[in-house]
Amino acid sequence: MIRPAYLLLLCAASAVAADTLEISVLDVEGGKSVLLVSPSGQSLLIDAGWPAIGGRPSSTARILEAVKAAGLTRIDFLVISHYDVDHIGDVPELVSNIPVGRIFDHGDFDSSNPQARQRYESYAAVRDKIGHTVLQPGDKLPIQGVDVEVLSAAGRLTSRSGPPNPLCAVYPQAGAIPSDVEDNQSIGLLITFGRFRMLDLADLEAHHSHDLVCPVNRIGAVDVYNVNVHGQFKGIAPELVGAVRSSVIIQANGARKGADAQTWPVLHSAPGLRDIWQLHFSLNAAKNQNPPYDFVANLEPPDAYKWLQISVSTSGDFHVVNTRNGFTVRYRAGSQP
Repeated sequence: MIRPAYLLLLCAASAVAADTLEISVLDVEGGKSVLLVSPSGQSLLIDAGWPAIGGRPSSTARILEAVKAAGLTRIDFLVISHYDVDHIGDVPELVSNIPVGRIFDHGDFDSSNPQARQRYESYAAVRDKIGHTVLQPGDKLPIQGVDVEVLSAAGRLTSRSGPPNPLCAVYPQAGAIPSDVEDNQSIGLLITFGRFRMLDLADLEAHHSHDLVCPVNRIGAVDVYNVNVHGQFKGIAPELVGAVRSSVIIQANGARKGADAQTWPVLHSAPGLRDIWQLHFSLNAAKNQNPPYDFVANLEPPDAYKWLQISVSTSGDFHVVNTRNGFTVRYRAGSQP
């Protein structure tokens, strides 16, 4: 573990290195937004956090801060994993502030909620003007220098093969939650750069993610697992957590959303785990059900909207940086069996 000077951290984060993959897991208050910058300099934003709603500002300013820190003048590709309010964000506001090259999503949206429908229609008008692709399992995103594969979309899952998963006999499949239909439309992604692999299944819940690893493990081992549904327990499938054998787990939670107390023991007992990182100290759990403070980007109070930065080199090494204090841990990719 090392602690670089914070000034050096900011300088490093602001430059797009020619031989690294940079991943910023942004604090959008329990919503979702992840920024990737490939060694080619192309960028991919996964989800746009929140719109302005209920006294909460939109997440656009938080995203633009990270985009500026990365030295970008445009977002080449935007993926909206699904249309829940904390993922769809305010795309019209975003594209009015920075050019977006192309938008990807899971297709049409069917909702009887008038507010959700209005948000989608505002988004769709911008999406259709910019240019739009509906993703299917097995598709690859066209970002140069990084392999980004679609594992789930619109309730369908990849047909990849894999070895039998013995954990399927230990953990029964969780029941589906009928009220959460849109969660399970989520676009789930497997990001590969050399030997480094990162799993991000957005809000896919435990019932559906079970089928990605049972009866066979169609994902394989990964190095970083960005936990489903912000670490809410409804997204936690022990048979998946055990199967992916991630050395680094990230919970993109808010102070009072996600990183549930019931989630902690499942993640903490995962085989191969080295560290759990969180965007916020979770007030939904006790202190001993949170990581040490150095592994938490935002402590309460105050919230400074700090993010977690993952830098991946072509050598297979990667490191995670807490932008709140510069705390850094180095890892080696591909070390899991």
